[in-house]
Parts: sequence; structure tokens; C-alpha cells
Amino acid sequence: MNIVTLLPFIVLIGAMFLMTRSAKKKQQAAAQMRNEMQPGTGVRTIGGMYATVKEVNDDTVLLEVAPGVHAVYAKNSIGAVLDDEEYNRIVHGDGDLKTDAPVVPDDASSLTESADADKDKDADEDDVARIDLGKKAEGDDAEKAHDVADAAGDEPKAKKTDGESDAK
Repeated sequence: MNIVTLLPFIVLIGAMFLMTRSAKKKQQAAAQMRNEMQPGTGVRTIGGMYATVKEVNDDTVLLEVAPGVHAVYAKNSIGAVLDDEEYNRIVHGDGDLKTDAPVVPDDASSLTESADADKDKDADEDDVARIDLGKKAEGDDAEKAHDVADAAGDEPKAKKTDGESDAK
């Protein structure tokens, strides 16, 4: 056989080997992290819940999800073991959170102050035409329907009573 014909198979087998090796390393690191858990450590579950480890067993972990509230989880459900500083920052809000994103106000008062200033400016400009997007009164709709009927030359027909029909 020729080496050129075997080359694609060799490359394919090599790529599969490298992919399984990296996945195996990740699994071993996650298992080691879960085995190193100790009571009092802060963790994040794969569902995104933060809790404190109370007890570690072979396949399960007892977590305190809130003060006095305990839940039993499988060890495999622990997504990350957090150091104390990071756990306290996330759960208790301790520490200084540094972000470049704009801060969203807790109330809408700062948002309405600029709107009030714009409203005063608009009050001075009464010559600007405004569109009324509100609902019309029912009487207005009836008048429009009557006007359309008059314009078409049709008179509204009398309503039928019980037993009458248009059949001939």
C-alpha cells in the first residue's frame, strides 16, 4: 500500500486521539475538584445555584442552600468549587465589583427627570401637529358608519324580527 492512501486515515485517527485526550483531562480535573471539596466550601451547581458544602459522602454532597435549608445533591452536579473570597462576593455582595458597563438606576426617577425637561420644551412648541392614537368613543364610530352609508346612497335596512327571512 502507498503512504499517500494511508495518510487521511492516520490524520483522522490522530485527531480523534487528541480530542479524547483533552476531554479525558477535563473529566479528571473535574473529578479531582469534586474530591477536594470540604465542609464549609462554597460551590456552584451545574444549575447555577450557589451553596455551602455541609457534608461530603462517596457519591452525594449535603449542601446548605439557605440558612437552615439543606439539600442532598449528587457529586456530579457540582459545577465549580469557589474560593471563599469569590463565594462571598457573589452570594453576600462583599467586595468591590468593578465593571465598565453603565450602572442601571434602582428607580425610574432619574429617567423621568430628563423626560420632564423635554415635556416643558414641547409645551412651548404647540404648533407641532400630534397624532391621536387613543381609542375613539363608540358614538364616533356609529356616526362614521352612518356618514359612509349616506355617502353611498344606501339607507340602513330595518332589522328583522323573529320568523322573518329574506328567502323567496
